Amino acid sequence: MNAALTVTPELKSLLRRVKLGRCLDTLPERLTLAHQQKLSHHEFLELLLADEVTRRDVRSAQLRARTAGLDPAMTLDRWDDTARVTYDRTIWNELCSLRFLDAPNDAVTLGPVGVGKTFLATALGHIAIRRGRSVHFERADVMLKRLKASRLDNSHDSEVRRLLRVDLLILDDFALKAMDAIDTAEIYEIIVERHRRASTLVTSNREPAEMLAQMADPLLAQSAIDRLHSAAHELVIEGESYRRRQKPAATIDADTTPPPSSPRRR
Repeated sequence: MNAALTVTPELKSLLRRVKLGRCLDTLPERLTLAHQQKLSHHEFLELLLADEVTRRDVRSAQLRARTAGLDPAMTLDRWDDTARVTYDRTIWNELCSLRFLDAPNDAVTLGPVGVGKTFLATALGHIAIRRGRSVHFERADVMLKRLKASRLDNSHDSEVRRLLRVDLLILDDFALKAMDAIDTAEIYEIIVERHRRASTLVTSNREPAEMLAQMADPLLAQSAIDRLHSAAHELVIEGESYRRRQKPAATIDADTTPPPSSPRRR
């Protein structure tokens, strides 16, 4: 490989015409590496194309995660493992393996407000996206409002079909608010239709009995919640609020004097 080889305008134009323009971002470094390691032409080409494949995979995952409604900041590598929360690591590792999607089984993440249920559920969604699975994340009450609104423009059936066909449906803050008869029927249909066909993951700060109490129709509620829990991995998170660890540290302006009402230090 010629050390004097440069990226000519003609080469740039050709790469852009074949939709490989982003290769130009790493091409100079790859040329230098090829020269230093005396790579053959096919080894250099393989290296360059591997860069492009990786870039496209990452970009595709980002776009699909955005479409799925996943918070880009809630990925597993950003989880603070020093947080004062406890949960069964064996169950968590099993969920991260995504074998529950293959079964398919469901997952229920329970715990008090603020312990990181949403964060871990979202992180699982990102893992599933990177492994080529389809995901949809939505707060349960927001989904129910959206489904009600969809009845007005005759898009309800298509919206329900979209929820039924994804590999992993994540319903956050499930049963946080009371559900009327229409909401209960929607939840029943979604859970029953997805049961043993696709995986549903719910996060909630309510026990199963409390979930039932939030739903209007006792029979539909019992049928839905029983199916959900009968085929679910249950991850219980306990401890201090994880949200507090994400709070930005307060900054103090050294030039700011305390207000007159502030107590004086002795």
